[in-house]
Amino acid sequence: MKYRRLGDAGVKVSEISLGGWLTFGNALARDDGREVIDAAFDNGINFFDTANIYAQGACEELWGELLQRYTRSDYVLATKVFGPMGDGPNDKGCSRKHITEQIHASLRRLRTDYVDLYQCHRFDDETPLEETMSTMDDLVRQGKILYWGFSEWPAERIREAMLLYQGRGLERPRSSQPQYSIIWRDIEEEVLPVCDREGIGQIVWSPLGQGVLTGKYRPGQEPPPGSRAADEKQNQFIKERVHDKDLLERILKLEPIAKEAGLTMAQLALAWCLRHKGMSSCIIGATRAEQVVENCGASGRTLPPEVLDKIDELFPPKAAK
Repeated sequence: MKYRRLGDAGVKVSEISLGGWLTFGNALARDDGREVIDAAFDNGINFFDTANIYAQGACEELWGELLQRYTRSDYVLATKVFGPMGDGPNDKGCSRKHITEQIHASLRRLRTDYVDLYQCHRFDDETPLEETMSTMDDLVRQGKILYWGFSEWPAERIREAMLLYQGRGLERPRSSQPQYSIIWRDIEEEVLPVCDREGIGQIVWSPLGQGVLTGKYRPGQEPPPGSRAADEKQNQFIKERVHDKDLLERILKLEPIAKEAGLTMAQLALAWCLRHKGMSSCIIGATRAEQVVENCGASGRTLPPEVLDKIDELFPPKAAK
């Protein structure tokens, strides 16, 4: 496993990280979750990403239990705040009240004194950005979080945050967590350029396109039994993609490209994301230990220019500004 700095911060995270969305507290039983986490540590993963809203706190609770077996200094723990955790008017968002209450709740569930990275799960249009940033600044100074970042913020909000940091001297964001993959390249247009300029690292979610980039879904065929798309409780992202015949046919054309590079389809997709210098880590979701092992095989792999060109032909890049 190779490690990269989180943007221009000093902390180093594994190129492949483990996320808890849709798996821990949902699809995974406790014993299966333990096997996945053990496989992550065994293969060099040191970065674990969750959120308070994942299974309404159940993911954090399970991680708090399973991670007790490991030395706290050996891993980097990230969680998030924004989504509704109750029915009250102040039970969501990034206000000082909600952030403060939720960091304490997350720390209790995770059984730890601090989280390494605390992220605004989305931008809160109903709270002044200065209030959100000053609260994160306070939490850093209190030692309850070490760094803060955001997920799915548009470029204009990132620029606004950096102006506030420069003007007020507040603790600045160190990470961005956007969706990014061969089939979802939207951040290349504006988000990547502004983050690169400001030293903000990318920790991307869904680098395997909700699993479709593994090649397991075939045009005109029903999802294989036991796959994520075969589960009726799964999200709409995967439902739409496994029924997009044109998308699946283009993905199948990645198979010979991956073979030529000596990689599996999943490894090709992850190595492709990691090609960018601004990438700090790719978050994977796994339900089996062997998936973790396979995905970690993408770390340290460099794709030659001719492979990148072939991928661009199938899935053209966004025009950077």
